[in-house]
Amino acid sequence: MRRVAAVDCGTNSIRLLVADLDPETGEFAELDRRMTVVRLGQGVDKTGRLAPEALERTFAACREYAAVIKELGAERVRFVATSASRDAENRDEFVRGVLDILGVEPEVISGDQEAEFSFTGATKELKGTDHLEKPFLVVDIGGGSTEFVVGEEHVRAARSVDVGCVRMTERHLVAADGTVTDPPTEAQVAAIRADIEAALDLAAESVPLAEARTLVGLAGSVTTVAAIALGLAEYDSSAIHHSRIPYETVREVSERMLSLTHAERAAIPVMHPGRVDVIGAGALVLLAIMERVGATEVVVSEHDILDGIAWSVG
Repeated sequence: MRRVAAVDCGTNSIRLLVADLDPETGEFAELDRRMTVVRLGQGVDKTGRLAPEALERTFAACREYAAVIKELGAERVRFVATSASRDAENRDEFVRGVLDILGVEPEVISGDQEAEFSFTGATKELKGTDHLEKPFLVVDIGGGSTEFVVGEEHVRAARSVDVGCVRMTERHLVAADGTVTDPPTEAQVAAIRADIEAALDLAAESVPLAEARTLVGLAGSVTTVAAIALGLAEYDSSAIHHSRIPYETVREVSERMLSLTHAERAAIPVMHPGRVDVIGAGALVLLAIMERVGATEVVVSEHDILDGIAWSVG
């Protein structure tokens, strides 16, 4: 067994996984998994730069993670950065900060690499599950981008498109003074939906979405929708992992999230404070994907790009 640490830094959150794994047997023992909402992508869509306060929130989380990695004695660390740091003009500042704190240089990966890691993390446990039809379509709905991957045992096609819960919220629901429309108007929802449909058209150019037989959904928007759908009193990863949420339930949750006020969404027991303002857009992305591919349900996975990164280290 080899002890490794994986860090996934996205547009909305940064996450850490420390695990013991054996590449030969596929054995995987999780030691620590945590997430911090840092909103690294704050304003990137408009300014093209990472905001100073967003960088400081991210570096603070990195310092916390460095302490955990040191305490648990991980032999190898891999830090992967995704959409926000790909888009930013000042990403060198981000790279230097992470290197100083964690001693490893963040790998600002392409959308295709991101998709590969997501597919590995999400499907490694599913490949031996006979009752799930292949090919799998893995969708990783992030803050700034969504990855689409189709494959059986291995990835067959992948595409990353610039539609995510933070990007859609900032583009369509945030006013000039920084306030978020609460709840969004029908016109705003229609504008988000139009962006999502255009992104799905792009994804379909290189990924055979229609061939998918099992839809696997990853990341915070999907797991939050699942937690709400399951009526959980508190967030429970074990209940959410591999849950199967029907299309009609996803539609109901999506419509509800887009009709509630900030305070009403914040009062939902499983709602992370960092997702209160962006869950409506995230749920709508999931709903649109299900409608496009004709999925009757989504299989929800708590194992995603972070687990794929860990396996790549091992």
